[in-house]
Amino acid sequence: MIETDIIIIGAGPCGLFTVFEAGLLKLRCHLIDALPQAGGQLTEIYPKKPIYDIPGFPEVLAGDLINHLMDQAAPFKPGFTLGERAERFEKTEEGHFIVTTSRGTQHKAPIVAIAGGLGCFEPRKPPIANIVDFEDKGIEYIVRDPEFYRGKRVVISGGGDSALDWSIFLANGVAEHVTLIHRSTSFRGHLDSVQKVMDMSESGAMRLITNAEVVGVAGEGRLNSITVNVDGQEPLQIETDHWLPLFGLSPKLGPLSEWGLNIDKNSIEVNTFDYSTNVPGLYAIGDINTYPGKLKLILCGFHEATLMVQSAFKRIYPNKNLVLKYTTVNGVNGF
Repeated sequence: MIETDIIIIGAGPCGLFTVFEAGLLKLRCHLIDALPQAGGQLTEIYPKKPIYDIPGFPEVLAGDLINHLMDQAAPFKPGFTLGERAERFEKTEEGHFIVTTSRGTQHKAPIVAIAGGLGCFEPRKPPIANIVDFEDKGIEYIVRDPEFYRGKRVVISGGGDSALDWSIFLANGVAEHVTLIHRSTSFRGHLDSVQKVMDMSESGAMRLITNAEVVGVAGEGRLNSITVNVDGQEPLQIETDHWLPLFGLSPKLGPLSEWGLNIDKNSIEVNTFDYSTNVPGLYAIGDINTYPGKLKLILCGFHEATLMVQSAFKRIYPNKNLVLKYTTVNGVNGF
């Protein structure tokens, strides 16, 4: 049994910042995340993507922001249970929570903070029977490191910003050749990105195939070709090293939906006074919560984490006076 003051479900930016804010109040934290590393969406989906709305950083890569947050949390010695999903919770007679993961690891604390972002992500997969045979063997649903595709033949499917942006990026001197396939002639992405794709297609920097979709994959041990149906034409066979079906990720609450929480459209309802849920002692911060005027921004999640730990302290120590101490005056004193 792992015991702590606050169990944080989700090791993304909001969860990591909670460690810092809780540490200032001498509260210890332990984080649980289904992903094998800390960082949430920022490390799993777009570590190399720049972020522009973090105070004090005119521009920062998502992965670098996580590194800074880890450094900021380090003095308070957080614990981590990674690669395990929080499955169920129960309340003890003294009012503490026991959270058990998918691998049976148990955690006990008087406070639980859900900072699970948009929940558990599942890629939207094309309906191809043998697609699973080539997953991570030439078929990837997320671009984690663009250098992985250097000098390779890459086919991308999709019509949104992700498909457009990665097609442009990889075709600019990274991949040997890029083909973008979309089932329509209209795109859902930004107009300037669509125009760049059109221009690069005309110049020969990439190949664009519209009114088409991938219907088959083949290879021995790993992917080496795909079959493409094009309206009004014979099916195409395209040799490739990688196929990226970038149709988006579908967020799901997973087991959290069975915890007795008030749920609204896949989000957890909270009280904006302290971001508490309808279950006393259980809070929700960041993209996973909802309230009137909610903005799904990292900086808003940081604010929610700050107020949440103040409330958590008062629940844990109802007879102690809590005086706000400025770090500019007191510094940061770790454990």
